[in-house]
Amino acid sequence: MSDITSKKVVLGVTGGVAAYKAAELVRRLGDQGIGVHVVMTEAACGFITPATLQALSGNPVYTDMWDARISNSMAHIELSRDKAAIVIAPATADFMAKLVHGHADDLLSTLCLARDCALIVAPAMNRQMWENPATQRNVAQLEKDGITLLGPASGDQACGETGNGRMLEAQEIADAVAAFLAPKTLAGVNVLMTAGPTFEPIDAVRGITNRSSGKMGYAIARAAIGAGAKVTLISGPSSQPIPAGAMLTQVQSAADMFAAVKKHAKGADIFIGVAAVADYRVETPSEHKIKKTESDALTLKLLPNPDILAWVAGQAKPPFTVGFAAESQNLENYADEKRRRKKVNLIVANLAQNAIGADDNEVMLLDDSGTHKLMRAPKEAVAKDIVARIATLYKAAKKRR
Repeated sequence: MSDITSKKVVLGVTGGVAAYKAAELVRRLGDQGIGVHVVMTEAACGFITPATLQALSGNPVYTDMWDARISNSMAHIELSRDKAAIVIAPATADFMAKLVHGHADDLLSTLCLARDCALIVAPAMNRQMWENPATQRNVAQLEKDGITLLGPASGDQACGETGNGRMLEAQEIADAVAAFLAPKTLAGVNVLMTAGPTFEPIDAVRGITNRSSGKMGYAIARAAIGAGAKVTLISGPSSQPIPAGAMLTQVQSAADMFAAVKKHAKGADIFIGVAAVADYRVETPSEHKIKKTESDALTLKLLPNPDILAWVAGQAKPPFTVGFAAESQNLENYADEKRRRKKVNLIVANLAQNAIGADDNEVMLLDDSGTHKLMRAPKEAVAKDIVARIATLYKAAKKRR
């Protein structure tokens, strides 16, 4: 089989209306650092043009078994040989049947039959086609043959019906492919982590929160899952898509988050505290909305919230503990002081004004060996670098025990 560490895939596009999602999928795979080479069936070209996918992928698109651009005229052999996987999205009921029975009547089906790499299939079809016994037999056989199926999802379909058969969204497929290709440096490791903001109620409608979007935390969860970890994610309010494979617990306040962490901490090998936990809470939140008056100022008494990171690191046998420091100035000094004071293994530090809500980030990693700076990059890429560093330090710490 091809080296799974390759960062290149063939994206096979077949003739279903969900082919329009292939354009976004190419982009999302590229965001993950994965090179995409597109192969289309004749029917797929009726839904989206090769020119579109060529422009988005930056690579030639292939549709013909006898494409002269392949010097030995063996596109069905050559196109997969340096790839980590072939990803079929969308995969129609007809194409899935071809895979099961070994049909090879066009470039894509022949390429799949002659492949030397993994095959990943994202089905897309009408709900009745998906539920048909013939399709279900084919699904069972594909899984028995070791082919990875992603989805389908349930939802509104182009035909106007609702049910199973809808192709997963491009981001979901890209995340799953990236996880499949990632080195499994945390295989078998239990990771407990927090992400997002917390919300401390003032009254029935108001509260104290912060601008954290959860993007960085959710990206780290995806990277850890891709590295083979079993991830329990405790998240404050966030609109980010749930990482596929994560066990999610949603909370509101810092007290809620602390309770959830205590519940899961015992089984954790690694704890990663990414959440922007509120430092203070209102002593006595009002059960009802506080009415505004023209003359009276509103005074709130704030009490400190529990320090979740310090509590985890202070256990008799703590997990490998990673904290985050978001500062507005003196970043390295403040972050290192926090690391030493709380006795955590690693601190990830960034300037809050440059990171919160953004799609990219620039961080420094501080541990016993010193400070390591990561250049500004999309948060997905930064997350992978952070997880790689965590895996290295965790394994070293484990050997010393």
